[in-house]
Amino acid sequence: MTSHASKPRVGVAIDEFTLPVAGGGEIEIGKTKERWTMLFVYRGKHCPRCKRFLNKLNAVLDSWTAEMDVIVASADTEEKALADKAEFGWNFDLCYGLTVDQMRSLGLYVSEPLSEAETTDLFSEPGAFGLRPDGTLMLVDISNGPAARPDLEELLDGMIFNITNNRPIRGTA
Repeated sequence: MTSHASKPRVGVAIDEFTLPVAGGGEIEIGKTKERWTMLFVYRGKHCPRCKRFLNKLNAVLDSWTAEMDVIVASADTEEKALADKAEFGWNFDLCYGLTVDQMRSLGLYVSEPLSEAETTDLFSEPGAFGLRPDGTLMLVDISNGPAARPDLEELLDGMIFNITNNRPIRGTA
């Protein structure tokens, strides 16, 4: 059996990278900071399941940002990211321009578009990454398709428990 994506290494700092934010600015991912970070990677503007998931995230965003920073990213262009942000009124930091190398460094599955109607470039399948303030990867949830997504309420509850109790990183044996 062969794999196109290597498993993300929990307990290790992720490769640092910078992503542009739709509307201006940029965010550094994996750098040391004061707060925990939850990075959600979505497939892009072409994915209706992503929009439903991100609409749910936006509805509970205050609960999330009370506990940690929330970043959402895709391989989309800024034009596509701004169009989604305008259409849905999302309040989270929406990053664009995720490269294939960045996708692979996170262990994400990478897909080719089925047609130009979908999109024209390679894109990542969904992923969620909980990062400690030192950039260490604490929690990973990745999928090879659009239908498998974490339950946001359960995920937030688990992250709060991990943060509050300084839980050890699991899955390292």
